[in-house]
Amino acid sequence: MKLSRIALAGGVAASTVLLIAGPAAAHVSVQPVGEAAKGGYATLNFKVPNERDQASTVKLEVNFPADHPLSSVTPQAVPGWKIDISKSKLDKPLEVHGKKITEAVSKVTWTAEEGEIAPGYFQQFPVSVGALPEDADQLVFKAIQTYDNKEVVRWIEEPTAGGEEPDSPAPVLKLTAAAEDGHGGGADDAKKTDDHKAADTDASAKESTTAASSSTSDTTARTLGIIGIVIGIGGIAFGVLAGRRRSA
Repeated sequence: MKLSRIALAGGVAASTVLLIAGPAAAHVSVQPVGEAAKGGYATLNFKVPNERDQASTVKLEVNFPADHPLSSVTPQAVPGWKIDISKSKLDKPLEVHGKKITEAVSKVTWTAEEGEIAPGYFQQFPVSVGALPEDADQLVFKAIQTYDNKEVVRWIEEPTAGGEEPDSPAPVLKLTAAAEDGHGGGADDAKKTDDHKAADTDASAKESTTAASSSTSDTTARTLGIIGIVIGIGGIAFGVLAGRRRSA
């Protein structure tokens, strides 16, 4: 009996943990595809789960950090969603590839036209960004989620170091150490692309050489064959003439 009570208490405790952990995990979050290296470029996925049983998510607003503005922000098209990009003037222009950038994206808004997020589902919204700051360990993207019943959930609370996760945490992107070449993952991808191109070029050259050699061999064989036929015909003709002379 005592063991049954202990097991029951353990089961209740486990259920409580699951109930507490469940809602905390179901919030708007951001994750990079691969790594988000300081000073580099990355593709980010903003993951939006639907937390309501009787309503669908129809709008997402993501605010980009003003303290670390990004010179390049390019959303990927999401079927059934309209994308609006808002920009704002920078207090301090950015220097990018020798050019001064005086404004940057401050917010990206996705509005459902046909593809709302139904209960029990989630949607990812990809964005290519860069260059990521070199003087920060993380970026905070405050997000606002709107349901079709007009309910608005603000994921804007910034986490504190060593503190508990807030009730409505803002999506946080952790940055990794800068790549050795100083260009982040984009440079590696470019190098891989160049290597593939070089390999394809070498393969094509080898195929062309092989084809040329094969063509030359075929031509030589045909020429020798024709010469042999001509010699053979000449031999036959000579033999016929010689036979006639002997008969005469």
